[in-house]
Amino acid sequence: MTERNSIWRARVARGAFAALCAFGAASAHAQNTFGIQLGAGVADNDVKKLDLGFVWDPALQWWHFGGFHFTLLGEAHVAYWKLDDPDAIYANTWEFGVTPVFRIIKDTGWFRPFFEAGVGVRLISHVRQTPYRTMSSSFQFADMVGVGAQFGEHGNYQIGFRFQHLSNADIKQPDPGLNFSEIYIQYNF
Repeated sequence: MTERNSIWRARVARGAFAALCAFGAASAHAQNTFGIQLGAGVADNDVKKLDLGFVWDPALQWWHFGGFHFTLLGEAHVAYWKLDDPDAIYANTWEFGVTPVFRIIKDTGWFRPFFEAGVGVRLISHVRQTPYRTMSSSFQFADMVGVGAQFGEHGNYQIGFRFQHLSNADIKQPDPGLNFSEIYIQYNF
């Protein structure tokens, strides 16, 4: 092993150790929570969506500033699409996926507003929507931005609005994508 590789490995090991310590310190005083999320949305081309999400909040917190902090959540989703287009080949489509969500949320209080963003992956059951519209691959990326609030004495309730874009990032053509506007409610255990 060369000296250059040895230096590189030592730096990576120190960086990984520092990150592990930071994650541990960030979550030392917080408690993991799980939540169930129900959402409904609409997209262009007469697509309606019902979404069931399972949310994990490991209670990691970074960069406290002005009464807010950054946090990271994990979400898993199962969604059902209904196409109202009279030419729909498959009027019903299923969507499965996961998304890490980065959030800026108020530190304390009964009402805690937040901004959020995430990029995840999805699998859809049918790629052909109509004779003139196809998603061309079952694998899709799902990027989203949103706003909302967590509220209640223990922060058990949450409501939010998201804008979500699904596409395969031009892995396969055509890639028309879909833009969903979605509202959701969530209960945290």
